[in-house]
Amino acid sequence: MSFPRYPKYKESGVEWLGTVPEHWSVLPIKRIVAVPITDGPHETPQFLDEGVPFVSAEAVSSGRIDFSKVRACISEEDNTRYSLKYSPKLHDIYMVKSGATTGITAIVEDRTDFNIWSPLAVIRCSSTAVPHFVLNFMRSRNFLEAITLNWSFGTQQNIGMGVIENLFCTLPPLAEQTRIAAFLDRETAKIDELVAEQRRLMELLKEKRQAVISHAVTKGLDPKAKLKPSGIEWLGDVPAHWDIRKMSHFFRAGKGKNGQMLTKEYCGANLGAYPVYSGQTENEGVMGTWDQFEFDFGEKGVLFSTTVGAKAMHLSQLFGRFSLSQNCMIIWTTSERCETRFFYYHFQPLFRFERALIPEHMQASFRIEDLYGYKVALPPIDEQSAIIKHLDVELAKFDTLTVEAQRAIDLLQERRTALISAAVTGQIDVRGLADSIEEPLRAVAEESAPYRA
Repeated sequence: MSFPRYPKYKESGVEWLGTVPEHWSVLPIKRIVAVPITDGPHETPQFLDEGVPFVSAEAVSSGRIDFSKVRACISEEDNTRYSLKYSPKLHDIYMVKSGATTGITAIVEDRTDFNIWSPLAVIRCSSTAVPHFVLNFMRSRNFLEAITLNWSFGTQQNIGMGVIENLFCTLPPLAEQTRIAAFLDRETAKIDELVAEQRRLMELLKEKRQAVISHAVTKGLDPKAKLKPSGIEWLGDVPAHWDIRKMSHFFRAGKGKNGQMLTKEYCGANLGAYPVYSGQTENEGVMGTWDQFEFDFGEKGVLFSTTVGAKAMHLSQLFGRFSLSQNCMIIWTTSERCETRFFYYHFQPLFRFERALIPEHMQASFRIEDLYGYKVALPPIDEQSAIIKHLDVELAKFDTLTVEAQRAIDLLQERRTALISAAVTGQIDVRGLADSIEEPLRAVAEESAPYRA
């Protein structure tokens, strides 16, 4: 859908904003707030499992406060004391002002009793500004660019409240702000639903992928094969001609000798030809490179897993020469009866089963001794090869569909950001859509009324 532009524009006088409609104002945020920008307490309270939710940066995302991500609660006494400085009100806007998510914003949508910590800056709009319009402006590409240009670095990125209050915001006439906010509420809701559909598709693909792996490595490819009880919960019934053995009969595991020494800083100062694998999530687990190697498994490859934390028991297959950082394990076969890649697939349902047994409040981990105690199914070598080929082909289809779904999500989110940015900077004119947005317009007006009363 294409949108009209305003008939006349003027220079905003702000480099990162460009031109705006001729009748719009451009003001620093401190000119559109009811009270000076503030933040939460700069002290660490006693955290409780129950009490008043204490909101910080991790609970601020996508324009909303996610109370499921609140790390802890505070007592009524602390809440009363902190409320002397700041007490949340409906339609207050929060912006993360320090840490990895600096610039992310959210608005108070209901009257839930809570308080906030110091990483959040509070913008409370005056009667000249519609909070949902201001929220959308602060989520625009232009404003986020301004945040990036003005933040500073200490131990982490941050932006001061004195800087925030002097950043500029567009200010159309009040009725026009309301129309724009209502238009964006309607249009972004449509985009969000499309994104949610793609995310649901990705979850279904993930579940189906895991089901295909589990069936192939526990039941084989012959639907007529006679089955027998394995006596192992995660395996269930397996083909009668498969052996059930402890992993210690066919596999060995080990950890790097230099694990404690190989830090990201050390690898950065001692660059070499060989990758160093760690438990990090980025760059496929490669922490850096080193001029030496600890392991050489050539073309047959070896299995690799982190032993502690969020990625514990997640498998990868490595080849050639490499080294390991701490908290990593490699698993290799000692038998000609085993194909490494078959067990790369075979261990996945096993590790998911074992990880699910760990209580949520405990850190996931496993030891070499645990690994040796696991029992697995061993098909004949030619059957292992057939299962490998089958899964490589089938899973490639799932991977292609997943990539396409993620590409659709990326495009939709880019469309969302572009639409918000265009509307709040006046690059499109939504005034002519008033009839089609009568209901959401009325809703936004009613929500904003307490601030104009």
